[in-house]
Amino acid sequence: MTPVKDTQISGSQDIGGRIVGVIEIGTTSIRMMVAQVDDAGSIHVLESLQQSVAIGKDTFTKGSIDSSTTEECVVALKSYKGILSEYHVTDAKNLTAVATSAVREASNCEAFLDRVFIATGINVQAIDHTELSRFTYLAVAPMVLGNKVLAESDVLVSEVGGGSTEVLMLRKGKVESGHNFRLGSYRLRKMLDESRAPLAKQKEILTSHVKRVTEQIYSVISPGEDIKLLFLGSEARFAAACLSPSWDKKDLVKLEVSALSGLVDKLAKMPIEEIVNRHHISFAEAETMAPALLTCLHMAQQYKNKVVYVCTANVRTGILVEMTSKDSWGDIFKQQIVNSALEIGKKYSFDQNHAEHVAEICRKLFVVMKDEHKLDARYELILNIAALLHDIGAVVNNRSHHKHSMYLILNSDIFGLSSKDLLLTAMVARYHRRSPPKPAHLEFNDMDRDDKIIVLKLAALLRVADALDRGHVQTRQDIDFKMEKGRMVINAKGAGDLTLERYGIREKGNLFEQIYGMKIFLESLYEDNK
Repeated sequence: MTPVKDTQISGSQDIGGRIVGVIEIGTTSIRMMVAQVDDAGSIHVLESLQQSVAIGKDTFTKGSIDSSTTEECVVALKSYKGILSEYHVTDAKNLTAVATSAVREASNCEAFLDRVFIATGINVQAIDHTELSRFTYLAVAPMVLGNKVLAESDVLVSEVGGGSTEVLMLRKGKVESGHNFRLGSYRLRKMLDESRAPLAKQKEILTSHVKRVTEQIYSVISPGEDIKLLFLGSEARFAAACLSPSWDKKDLVKLEVSALSGLVDKLAKMPIEEIVNRHHISFAEAETMAPALLTCLHMAQQYKNKVVYVCTANVRTGILVEMTSKDSWGDIFKQQIVNSALEIGKKYSFDQNHAEHVAEICRKLFVVMKDEHKLDARYELILNIAALLHDIGAVVNNRSHHKHSMYLILNSDIFGLSSKDLLLTAMVARYHRRSPPKPAHLEFNDMDRDDKIIVLKLAALLRVADALDRGHVQTRQDIDFKMEKGRMVINAKGAGDLTLERYGIREKGNLFEQIYGMKIFLESLYEDNK
């Protein structure tokens, strides 16, 4: 993963390479970043733009986005599209546009996105918090791993957005989990406005609400002996600029929590208009400044930190990395997703040896069957995660543990997986045993046809892999697969008695035979030499 350079360069300067754009529709503004990728793969920011549009005011007050606000967004996006044209960014593959909670939670989300597409031709995707976690990791990983202290520490990465607070937990550079908490600076401002409390009482009211949620964050994410806090977001950058004026924004900056506390006290006592005039920021930014920074302060106090870190990385940075890096979904990143899944498995006391053994067999099967299933590497990852977690439902009830596994996966935060990825993973795990899909299985039948086929293809492989470790003892460590004359031949090298495995294949192999149209034959070198 290549870090995004914070340096601005002239739009007319030619450094060679591809020019791309990223648009983020947030709670209080629409932001765009235009960047150029040079021949060495480094990313240089050409231009960063921001247009205030109070979408969150509509969504979090009325539940939907007003038509007037929608048209404000259309005007802003048309303006951005004109700027992109000046940079010759006209191909859709060079532009990614996303919307966060203010759009995602609106009851007319789809109508809003349709109107934007019809008016501007920009296809905006409303992303969920798991995708935000992925982009956050891609953005901050180079800075965290490049910092000797943070690379060897437990680091809680957090961004207080307008609608929610995103939290990513890294243990010595490895992702443990990603979480979303329904505490956002704009939601807090709305609550404050509705209270009609005088300015002198507002900080006390804010503190009460913030403390409750930061305690919840603390209870969900167990602190290490010395957990570090890294804050992202415009409000955190504002605090860094105020408290560390010499910060060049290329690297991390360290802030004293006592100094942050003093800044929050000052902001909480200022009317919004005074914050706007004194700090030369927009009214929308000024409204959320005190609530967001108070949340950061209470998190630092909850984890007993004397200093916190701030950096310029953001969601747009992570999207740029994913758009331009050849290995953004490479082995290192996929291992972070696996790490997150393993933590969930441990939470439910799974048989890790069995899970990892089945996952490895699935990997071999996926490779040897690639010409049959015709699925790309992303689905290999989904199969891998389903294999690791297929038995976690046993913690609820062993008899129907496949159903409980589905439920637990659907209600887990697996870092890096979108809601659709999570659904596919859960459904593959659900069908690792017992009956194949039936008309009464509502979750499966609500899926579109293509996704149903993917689930069947992957579940068929998982069933075979699980059957080959029927006894949960991993005695069949050396297994080969080959296809010959329309049949799948499984060779368990050096194996002795295959009674359990043969029984497992008879019980679970029907779906494989139905989907792939080939019989399964289980052999061993031991038997061949008799």
